[in-house]
Amino acid sequence: MAIEQKVDKLEEALMRLVYIQQKTEMELQSFKDEMLDFKNEMKVFKDEMLDFKEWSKKNIESLNRQWGNLANRMGTLVEDIFFPSMDQTIERYFHIRCDILERNKRIRKDDKSLEIDIMAILKKAKQAFIVEVKSNPDRTEYIEGFLEKLDKITQFLPELEEYTLIGIYAGLDMSKETVHLLTKKRIYAMVFKGDILEIVNYDEFSGVRS
Repeated sequence: MAIEQKVDKLEEALMRLVYIQQKTEMELQSFKDEMLDFKNEMKVFKDEMLDFKEWSKKNIESLNRQWGNLANRMGTLVEDIFFPSMDQTIERYFHIRCDILERNKRIRKDDKSLEIDIMAILKKAKQAFIVEVKSNPDRTEYIEGFLEKLDKITQFLPELEEYTLIGIYAGLDMSKETVHLLTKKRIYAMVFKGDILEIVNYDEFSGVRS
């Protein structure tokens, strides 16, 4: 009787062992299947990332080209924004109408040249507004360059020797620091606000260079 009980217990233990082994094999197979699915998903993801990388590269190159074209046109674009309203703006602030309004004026003398973005002449008042338009007006070297240009005006345009030269430095927008520097240098600061041109430091000083 005791032997039979031991045999029964042994059989029961073996059955449990077989069950555990089968269960482990099933779990391992399930894990292998999951790993295979994960591997396939990662391959799909990797392919999608390669496609996205290629798409991004092409679009970034296209965007860079567009920005380059815009940068090349920016000077003309800004002048096109400022020029049409310049005479009305001068009349609004200085209560006098321009007799001559020119843009992109280039004067050559000997082997040198001078470019003026916008120039407004008031014959009766003997005033000449010299406007420098910049797409990035907050660069100090641009302001210094404009000051040097104002000093050279009569060398290239001697007919303006009897005129009072009034400098206007213009941009779509500019920092307070730039406006402060322009005021200190006795230059008007002009920006585009809404749909009109404004001289933002007009009330702070006369702005006339003599």
